[in-house]
Amino acid sequence: MGLFDRFRRGARMRRPGRDTARTGSTTVRASDATDVRHLEEFVSGRRGVEGFVEPRTAVSDVTLLLVAHDGEWTRRRVPSVEWAHAFCNKRQVPSYDAAVVGVPQRMRDYNRRKRAEGR
Repeated sequence: MGLFDRFRRGARMRRPGRDTARTGSTTVRASDATDVRHLEEFVSGRRGVEGFVEPRTAVSDVTLLLVAHDGEWTRRRVPSVEWAHAFCNKRQVPSYDAAVVGVPQRMRDYNRRKRAEGR
């Protein structure tokens, strides 16, 4: 490595796109209206839904994991942790910090059942 190589910008070292969120060393798509619509449909179409707010990591932005009573689940990006809790509160869905409480066993059981069915 030459003395000034770190200052050169080649094809490998481009700046991140301006229209996406920057998370760690990766560029990810920001949450949008489609994500919100999907979350709203999931809550309205299932019973016993709980929300688990997952913090930002090196590879993903803040996400909201919704789990129904039978373990069916969905996960979407959200603008912030505060937004996720407000979304759940507005729809009377209990919300938890996933980093503290983890994910429910019924979600893992649901995934195991789906794998056994061949889906």
